[in-house]
Parts: sequence; structure tokens; C-alpha cells
Amino acid sequence: METKVQLENALKEAMKAGDDVRKRTVRMVLAAVRQVEIDRQVKLDEAAVLAIIQKEIKTRKDAVEEARRANRPDIVAATEAEIVVLQAYLPQAVSADELKALVEAAIAEAGAASPADMGKVMKLLMPRLAGRAPGDQVSAAVRQLLQK
Repeated sequence: METKVQLENALKEAMKAGDDVRKRTVRMVLAAVRQVEIDRQVKLDEAAVLAIIQKEIKTRKDAVEEARRANRPDIVAATEAEIVVLQAYLPQAVSADELKALVEAAIAEAGAASPADMGKVMKLLMPRLAGRAPGDQVSAAVRQLLQK
């Protein structure tokens, strides 16, 4: 089932169950998806929806750090609960070994030899890893293997 459809169903279930955290979180993600669809005037594919979910998780992780610095445990707890809800809609994360193997295969496929070829490798990898690994983690792995 498409992630967007799963989110819409989860919103209905959360409303029926009275689960405020899940309802609020799913509603925010669906709003972000709809906003991008309106802005681009297209229906988003699965990879784009997963990218939005990852972006929302990253935003919330940043908010957790800010709340910790501000000594606001109430905001930290609420935001971490939202992160848990969002992570349920992402596919199983790629392991470090699997990521390394995928990066090595993409480097060979792109014929990359130096860090200057990083863009070619990332262009191949990101669609394959949509929702399974954050972009910063992928780029760090690519950079590390290209510098060897």
C-alpha cells in the first residue's frame, strides 16, 4: 500500500481512537505532502512522500536538540513521540554493511574515481535508498569510499 494512503488511513484511525499525538503528527505530514503537491502541481510518487517524511523527522530531531538546550523536557518528550510515529512509515533502514555495498556498486557503475565524481554516485544512489537512509549518511559513506 502507498505510504500516502497509509497516512490517510492512520489519520482516520487516530481520530477514532483519540490518539492526539498520532493524529497531530500524521496531519502535519499529510499537510506537508499536499503543500508540495500544490506547489509543484503534480501528484507525488512514493519516493517523494518518503523524502518528506524523512525531512519531517530531521526537523523534529533538530527541534529536540533545541529543546534540550533550552531545558524543556516536555517539548523533548512530545517531539520524540512524533519521531516514533513518523519512523513507522519509513521502510526498514539500511544497515551500515548494506549501505557500504550499495555505495561500492554505485561507484563502480558510475565509474567514479575521485571525490569530484560524488554527484554522479549520489544521483544513482538516492533513488535506490529513498526512505531507507538519510542523505547526509549516504553522502558521508560516498565521500569516505571515494577518498580511499
